[in-house]
Amino acid sequence: MALMIKSRKKKKTNFMKGLWLSISLVLLLTACDSQKETANGTASTKEKVDKEVVVAVPQDPDYLDPFLAQAAGTREIMFNVFEGLLKPNNKGELIPAIAESYKISPDGLTYTFILRDGVKFHNGQEVTAEDVKYSYDLLAGTDTGKPLYTSFSNVESITAPDKKTVAIKLKQREASFLTAVTAAVIPKGYKDSNKTPIGTGPFKFVEYLPGQRLVLEKNPDYYVKGVPYLDKVEFRIIKDAEAAFLAFQSGEIDIYPRIGSEKLEELGKGYKYVSAPQNLVQLLAFNHKRKPFNNKFVRQAINYAIDKDEIIKGVALGKGTKIGSNMSPIMGKYYQEGLEDKYAINIEKAKQLLSEAGYPNGFTTTITVPSNYQFHVDTAQVIAQQLKKIGVKANIETVEWGVWLERVYQGRDYDTTIIGLDGKLDPYEILNKYLSTAKNNFFNFSNHQFDQMLEQARTEVDENKRVELIKKAQTILAEEAAAVYIMDPNTNAAFKDNLEGYQTYPIYVQDMAVIKVKE
Repeated sequence: MALMIKSRKKKKTNFMKGLWLSISLVLLLTACDSQKETANGTASTKEKVDKEVVVAVPQDPDYLDPFLAQAAGTREIMFNVFEGLLKPNNKGELIPAIAESYKISPDGLTYTFILRDGVKFHNGQEVTAEDVKYSYDLLAGTDTGKPLYTSFSNVESITAPDKKTVAIKLKQREASFLTAVTAAVIPKGYKDSNKTPIGTGPFKFVEYLPGQRLVLEKNPDYYVKGVPYLDKVEFRIIKDAEAAFLAFQSGEIDIYPRIGSEKLEELGKGYKYVSAPQNLVQLLAFNHKRKPFNNKFVRQAINYAIDKDEIIKGVALGKGTKIGSNMSPIMGKYYQEGLEDKYAINIEKAKQLLSEAGYPNGFTTTITVPSNYQFHVDTAQVIAQQLKKIGVKANIETVEWGVWLERVYQGRDYDTTIIGLDGKLDPYEILNKYLSTAKNNFFNFSNHQFDQMLEQARTEVDENKRVELIKKAQTILAEEAAAVYIMDPNTNAAFKDNLEGYQTYPIYVQDMAVIKVKE
């Protein structure tokens, strides 16, 4: 997959103001090419600590506790603080982290991990198997019977036979289980993760000031020699895209992830950027328990009325890949081709379906959008105009990110919403939010056949059969018009010329450990 790396000259062009290709949730992977680029930049207007960078982010973290965090925008920051037994690299491949090796029993039920020597928590305490057991017991709910993570719901028991060994026994075979152990490991008995998070990552938590910044500093005891290169990283919270761009141009910001495509042409000398697909699904989601979206004909009518190509061209400036279900083409063999145009624009068909559903004159609805994601707001405006053609009046409601999380994602109190769902390392993890029993099924989608297909895919060890099950599950989502699946928009990141090493990931990650300040 192509990654564009460009250096820009200042160019005055009129573009849609405020467009910002910063995508989140959600509720965010896998197999994107590695990109490592050099960038080096303009002098800051203020003096900075040596080897310090400031990164613009559009929202506050929802939780600092890794077991409570739901927002992809939180996880991309805390990737630098927490690690699991394994971790992903920028190709989406799992590599050793706290564990140096593992083996799987012949029956596929027991995973045994050997811990790496010399791994310490940020409080100086050595990591032991008991810490891993404590952390993953919480996620699996082995004591309560209520797993915190769906990915740990298949865990029967976790044992620590010695200081360096952890054995995890599953209830049944699971093809994607290794992705689960990328989950954070925290010190045994530690209860203050949401106030003072302690992990094993390349950076240590320093402070968090809501609405202002989250600051990390170098972990001098990190087990990878010479890493990280930076001494300090500040994630500056700037909710307004235009304000973030001005801060970037003035030198206050060093790295601007997910900068809007229209802003790339306005960058002056001393900046570079990368652009690549990001394994994200932008969609118009329906609340399936709320009329009229509990009616399949209505959902299909909305799909037929929306011109995805117009949205990609007008909002993403052509930097997006059209999709037809809840998966990006980045997922390769798991991606079901041919669904992109299943609901090719057809206004007459849309009107007919609305009439059959009992809404011959259309209806009024609300699209709720997080206000800090201008890209989604702009998409909502285009969709509202398109829906007028079939008599549907869509009022746009913009809300703060925290309100969106509480009311839409957790409370499921909405008609429709536009959001970006971040990718995962495994296709099951991408699709399992649609399971009727999933806690994060904020769509209220329920389909018995889909549940069966996906649960089979979870345990199927024959890869060819698993691919077919994943593809069938995607097809069901499309046939049921579970949502309007719009695109995987390119992710753009701009940075100064005094930096090198920025990498894109097929998941929501801002990997600060690989960033260097050019001497």
